[in-house]
Amino acid sequence: MRRPVILFDLDGTLIDSGPIIIASMRHASVTVLGREPDEEKVRAAIGGPGLAAQMRELDPARVDDLVAAYRAHNMPLHATLEAFPGIPELLLELRARGHRLGIVTAKRVDTVELAFERLPVLRETTEVVVGHNDTARHKPDPDPVLEALARMGVAPQQAVYVGDSPFDIRAGRAAGTLAVAVGWGGIHPDARLLAEEPDALVHAPQELLELV
Repeated sequence: MRRPVILFDLDGTLIDSGPIIIASMRHASVTVLGREPDEEKVRAAIGGPGLAAQMRELDPARVDDLVAAYRAHNMPLHATLEAFPGIPELLLELRARGHRLGIVTAKRVDTVELAFERLPVLRETTEVVVGHNDTARHKPDPDPVLEALARMGVAPQQAVYVGDSPFDIRAGRAAGTLAVAVGWGGIHPDARLLAEEPDALVHAPQELLELV
């Protein structure tokens, strides 16, 4: 599985953002709709086509209000973000070994900047960032992964896409990269990840380092 380019999802893969995403979804639903969301459905949609699509599932008539309430609650919480244990060391070691690294995320690029400010190692080790506003179609469509590869000037056969959601696995496979699932995100259970038939499922950064 040795490939020179490693693309990562961000939420639930590099940064432990699941709790603040769920808290902000709850805040938006309670504030705008006056009701608790179905947390299982909220979790299942994280990492997919983006925030507006998730809010459409809550109430298609109140998408803009829900998105605004979510962002107002969520953006300040980025000041509390942490990388998963071992992730900074993993990124630095991959770069030291000569790998080229990129991030392909459902987040908007300006929100990615908040994570970079909190965790400078992400900026230092990342060559390319593709966010929600960079493509018309979103994961599980392969376009975001293909956009990152195009910017780096490499073929899918040279790359691995690493993510914590079924949407990541589908996008990587559809793009023609190897697709590696990570089980430490705390959002999607292993069984759901394995149902997408990733090329590998790892549970610690050291496992990923040994794999790629």
